[in-house]
Amino acid sequence: MRSGGTDGGAGEDRPATDSRSAVLARVRTAVSDVPSDETPDDVPVPRTYRRTVAPGDTVGLFAARVADYRATVVRCAPEDVAGTVAALLERRGARRVVVPEGFPPEFLTRTDADLVGDRPPLSVRRLASVDGTLTTATVAVAETGTIVLDTGPGQGRRALSLLPDYHLCVVRAEQIVPDVPEALARLEPHRPLTFISGPSATSDIELQRVEGVHGPRTLDVVLVVADTSGANP
Repeated sequence: MRSGGTDGGAGEDRPATDSRSAVLARVRTAVSDVPSDETPDDVPVPRTYRRTVAPGDTVGLFAARVADYRATVVRCAPEDVAGTVAALLERRGARRVVVPEGFPPEFLTRTDADLVGDRPPLSVRRLASVDGTLTTATVAVAETGTIVLDTGPGQGRRALSLLPDYHLCVVRAEQIVPDVPEALARLEPHRPLTFISGPSATSDIELQRVEGVHGPRTLDVVLVVADTSGANP
């Protein structure tokens, strides 16, 4: 930082420097009596804005929210997952799909699609050329209709849910939580997290919705529930 001279540059630097020094001085004064070994207390933060969702309503609310995003939700019993996955892939014309490590093999017994592994990792060009990808999820949020992936078993690396044009995700009812705070409590913060709320879309330009800008244009969610009496949205 220049400290002398007659040009305007030095004078222009001083206000910012002086302000920074003043702020730091106040911080030092405020914490001067705090012991160096003191740690912050884990004080619960009241969340008065949270709305309580009845336990029985989380699945229905999640399905409705996902449908609001123009995604397709299909409920099925555990024993019907393989048939549902096969039917959705056929409906979408997805003949070549990427399947990450750890995806339950019993979910793939009914499809005749070409199942492509990601070991070694597929190139960007090849990943973008497949018809779609299959994943499971770590947690789902009813209030926002959001699916969260953390690259765990059955989910693969982040690129798998971002590059292919079609994403089919299998979500179990017990993975659905009422709201975001509860979802965050279940997540490991150091893992790479992907939050998915419907197909990729943006309305940044003139509020015109454009889909498929930075992710799949089509999202299907297979919702695995013990009771399938509720109608699919």
